[in-house]
This record gives sequence, C-alpha cells and structure tokens, in this order.
Amino acid sequence: MEMLSLTQELKENVYPGRGIVIGRSADGKKAVAAYFIMGRSSNSRNRIFVTEGEGIRTQAFDPSKLEDPSLIIYAPVRVLGNKTIVTNGDQTDTIYDGMKGGLTFEQSLRSREFEPDGPNYTPRISGVMEMESGKYGYSMSILKSNNGNPDGCNRYTYSYENPAAGEGHFIHTYMHDGNPLPSFEGEPKLVEVKGDIEELTRQIWESLNEENKVSLFVRFIDMETGVYETRIVNKNGGSL
Repeated sequence: MEMLSLTQELKENVYPGRGIVIGRSADGKKAVAAYFIMGRSSNSRNRIFVTEGEGIRTQAFDPSKLEDPSLIIYAPVRVLGNKTIVTNGDQTDTIYDGMKGGLTFEQSLRSREFEPDGPNYTPRISGVMEMESGKYGYSMSILKSNNGNPDGCNRYTYSYENPAAGEGHFIHTYMHDGNPLPSFEGEPKLVEVKGDIEELTRQIWESLNEENKVSLFVRFIDMETGVYETRIVNKNGGSL
C-alpha cells in the first residue's frame, strides 16, 4: 500500500468530517493517536474538547446555542488500563464497557451501527490502542450503511500488530463534502507520522479546512512506561 502524506490528504479534502489517526512515532518510542472533528452547521461548530479523567469529551462552547446534543456531545477518548479507545461517538462507552466485561473490540461494537442521521447515515469510526510489555498494536473499525441504504450495516475491523516507526493509519467519516455526505470507502489509509507531538499537532491543525475545522486531540504514549502527553486545539477558545 502506498504511504500517503497526511498533510495532503487533509488539505485536499474540504470536509472529511471526523477523523482518527493511530500509529507509531518516527523514533519508534511512542504510540500516537489523533482525533479531529469538523462541522458545517452552527450546532456542530459550537463545540470544544475538554479533558475528562485520562480522556476527553466534547462540550458546547456556548451552551445557550446548543440545539441537539444527541450526536455531538460524547466522550471521544477513554482509557481502560493499557488500552486507549478513540471514537467519533458514544460508542466509546460501548467499547469501554464491553472490553471491561471481557468482550473483544469487535464484539463490543456488535450492538451498534451507523448514526441515525439520514440521509447521511454517518459511519461510526473507532480505534483501540493496546500496549503490553513494550509491545504495541491497534485496531480500527468502521460501521456504515450499505452504500447509503440504512436497511443494512456493513462492519469492517482492521488490526495492526507491531506497527513500523513513522507509520500510521487514517480513517474518516466522509469521502468528501456533498449532500448527502458520502461515507468513507476502503481500508484505513497508510500515512506517514512525522515529528514530535508539537509538530504533528501543528501539521494536522494547519492542514484542516479553516472554515470547517472545530477541534483536535493528539496524544503520544511512551510504549515502555505508559506515560502520555496530550495536546488539544479548539477553534473556539484556543489550545490547552
């Protein structure tokens, strides 16, 4: 598979929607995760990321302007022991509870499907990173409608063991802007992971469409110690 430039993938797409990048740092020492959200409506744009425990959650920037919280207020990132869960919806909690109860990542998601926001039927994208005794691997999932038909749910899970330094995978909700919005197609894109946490955060944020970008989360986790660094950038209210 051809390795793509994450910068180019983002700059050439006005509206990829929500996106997850998981991989390994260029020096090979850190597990890397990034999650971004975008918005076309005022309700979607009225959001920020805030820290919650070891993870984050979305929150209304201006609570007085919040219209419908159902699909936009959730915890995108939660930590369960040596596992870090990253998703674009409240399936974060489904995965957390399932894996805590002994289910696998894939089994946990069997109870969920794409979002009920027809005619888009936005895919649910999810990832889980796991580190144990210096070993690292991750899985990514997408649950989407059957080519726009909500009568069927297509489920895909991709697992990556011992990823190479400087490599990651990128999955996002929409192929591009449109009405209705076309769901992501194909397997997660192989992308280059460059630089430290500051460089990657800047690279992603500056590459996202200025009008549509809302918030970004980036985390680097030391694979030996489990100690992590986090960066959050919010269009409303700056960075943390």
